[in-house]
Order: sequence, then C-alpha cells, then structure tokens
Amino acid sequence: MSSPRTTPADAEAARLRDEVAALRGRLDDRRRRAALRAAARRAAAAVLAPVVALAVVAGTVGLWAAATALDTDRWVRAVAPLPQQPAVAAAVSRYATDQLFDVLDVERRLRAVLPDQAAFAAGPLTSQVRQSVAGTVDKVVGGEAFQRIWVEANRRLHRQAVAVLDGTSTVVTAGDGHVRIDLLPLINQVLRQLSAQMPTLFGRRLSLPDLTSGQIPDNLRRRVEAALGVTLPANFAQFTVYDGGRLRAAQEAVVVLRRSVAGLAAAAVGLLALALLVSPGRRRTLAQLGIWLVLAAVAVTAALRAARGELLAAVPAGTYRDGVAAATSTVTALLRTRGEQLVWLGAGLTVVMYLVGPGRLPTWLRRAVARGGRAVARGTRSAGRALAGRGPAWVRRHLDALRVAGVVAAAAAALLLGSWPALLAVAVLLAGYEAAVTLVGRGARA
Repeated sequence: MSSPRTTPADAEAARLRDEVAALRGRLDDRRRRAALRAAARRAAAAVLAPVVALAVVAGTVGLWAAATALDTDRWVRAVAPLPQQPAVAAAVSRYATDQLFDVLDVERRLRAVLPDQAAFAAGPLTSQVRQSVAGTVDKVVGGEAFQRIWVEANRRLHRQAVAVLDGTSTVVTAGDGHVRIDLLPLINQVLRQLSAQMPTLFGRRLSLPDLTSGQIPDNLRRRVEAALGVTLPANFAQFTVYDGGRLRAAQEAVVVLRRSVAGLAAAAVGLLALALLVSPGRRRTLAQLGIWLVLAAVAVTAALRAARGELLAAVPAGTYRDGVAAATSTVTALLRTRGEQLVWLGAGLTVVMYLVGPGRLPTWLRRAVARGGRAVARGTRSAGRALAGRGPAWVRRHLDALRVAGVVAAAAAALLLGSWPALLAVAVLLAGYEAAVTLVGRGARA
C-alpha cells in the first residue's frame, strides 16, 4: 500500500509550524531573561534603599557633630543656657560647695579659734557656715557674671577638647576615660564674696582676681592657692561628667564621622539616583526608602538614648545625675529634632507613594478628593455670587451693629495682647475694617 504523497502546501505548512515554534521558544527565552533582569533590578533597588536611608541618617548625625559638637562657637551657643536650668545650677552649686568645704576645712578652722569650753559649738557653726556658703554659691551661679564666666570657660574647654586626641588637653582628658569641666573660676568668685561677707573665716581679706568680665587668667590656680595658703588637689573643682573608659574611641568615631559628612551626603545622593535608575518600579522604591528611613532614624535614636543612659548610669544618682541629664538634653536638642524630622519625612514619603499608587483605596481616595474639590469649588462660586448680590444690602441694614462689633473685637484683642506692636496692628486692622464696612454700606445705599 503506497504512502500518501506530500504536497508542497503540506511541506510549507510544516515549515511554518516549525518556524512559529522556534519563535515562541525564543520569545519565552526573552521573557524569562526579562523577568530575571526585572527581579535583579528590584532586588538591587531593595538593597540600595536601606543603604541610602542609613547614609542619610548617619550624615545627619555627622552634620550635627560637625556643626555643634566639634565647632567651638556653635558649641558655646548650645551650652550657654545650661546655668539657667535649675537642675544644672543645683548640680554645679552643690559640687562647688562640697569642693570649697573640702579645701577650707571649716570645722578645723572654727575649733582653732574657739576656746576649749566652746569647742562643742564647732559642729553647729559649721552647718550654719555651710548654709551661708551654699547660699552664696547659688547667688553666684545665678548671676550674670557667672554666665560670662561659664561661656568663656566652655570656649576654652572646647578648644582644648578638640586637641584631646593629641593628648594636649588640660581641661578634658581622655587617657583615663574621664570628661572634666574646670569650675575653678566659679570657686574664685565665691571666695571673693565669702571674703567680703565673712572675713574672719579666712583671717584676712583674700586677694583674688575679679572674673566678672569673663576673662580667666592662665595662672588662676596658683593665685587661688596663694590666697588660701593651701595646695589644691590635682582634680580640685574639676567636675567629672563622664567616666566610662570609652571616651577616646567615641571621640575618634565623631572625628571620623565629621570627616566623612561630605562623603556620606554624596553617597546618599548617588545611591538614591542609582536605585531609581535600576528600579523597575520607582514608586515602590521610594516607598521602601521611606520605610527604611523611619527604621534607621528610630534605630539611631534608640542607640543614642542607650548611650545617654550609660552616661547617666556612670554619674552618682541625685542632684548630679539630674544636672547631667538636663545638660545632655539641652545639648542634643537639635539632634533629636533632626531625628524626628527624618521620621516624619520617611513616613510622609511612604504615605504619599502609597496614595499615588494603583491600589483600590488610593484610587477611591483620589476620586473622592477630586469630587470634594469640585463640590467645594461650586459652593464657593455660588456663595461668592450670593454674597456679591445680597451682601452689600445686608451690610447696609446692619451697618451700625457691624461697626460696634469691630470695636468690641478690637478691644478684646487689645486686652489679650500687651505689646505695643500688637496694639498698633490691632488699631490698623480696626481702621481698615471700619473703612471697608462703611464703603460697602454706602455703596449699597447708592
């Protein structure tokens, strides 16, 4: 039995089928390669988003460190208000009083001048002298002269603290892991006042420099020792703020961070541009960036809070710890503000990217907002036409009442606002209001 003969049409059909199958195979390969490329681009963008967020947060911390913690003028502006805070003032006053009593040995001086029959009164007298000294210290700390001394002392402290890595600082030392603030200028001013108030305590009038101008002499320590006739301890009047053994490492990290601020900013911009370039869905990438920005800001804030907790744990509880807590809160206020701004920025970016997306809820919200906007526009136009048509006549009918109401409102505002510029502004507004109401009423009458 002979096989069916293959016609040219059948051969052509078979060739076309083979060609279609080959094309489909190549198309499937292209689709798979495109899918792999898209997946790789999504993965790269997803990895770049947290890197950009960390670079932004680290750059913010570095910028704060460079602009505040490591810049003398800005540091002085940051710490200048500290003596005005009750917790800081109380800590400084208590420490200065303790230091004075340690070096003066008031009870021994009293026992030396009292007769043997009155030696029992040395203890009570010492308590009274301590209260008087504490009151004098409080007055000095709260005075304007100490504010100038505080600013100058911190200016000196910060300039020497910058050199702490070289081991040349005399106010702040890092070799033993301590941060010390020199309060000897405060002691000097207290001794001057005590010498005037209680000259018998020292047996003579002390000759000490007047530091009310804020200028601190370099030989102040020797002059205080000569006036008191004693040798001061090496750490006398040096208030230890931090004792954790990690000061040098922390300062080195801050210095490195300051030097890399520009690099972090450039890296954040470049990596963000790269992430948007490789991302197949830029809206999704920006939403991921917002989420990571919030997480990074919260993580850094938690780390800073933990570091602050370690710092406070190293300070004795009570007045000193309260003072250090208030001081650190004041110094890092700008950094906390920047952290909150980053959190809101990340959250806002995420919400905006979600609302502009193709989801059902964003689509419904956009349509509802558009309908509401059109309705408000129509209502505004209708109200404007009604006001333009009927408003002048209504003003004419109630002209006297409107004038009286303007005067009453201005009087109430004047009672609430006490400054002269505010009162002048109220008077100008009242004159404008009365003129406008009068013109509208007369125009309606005409």
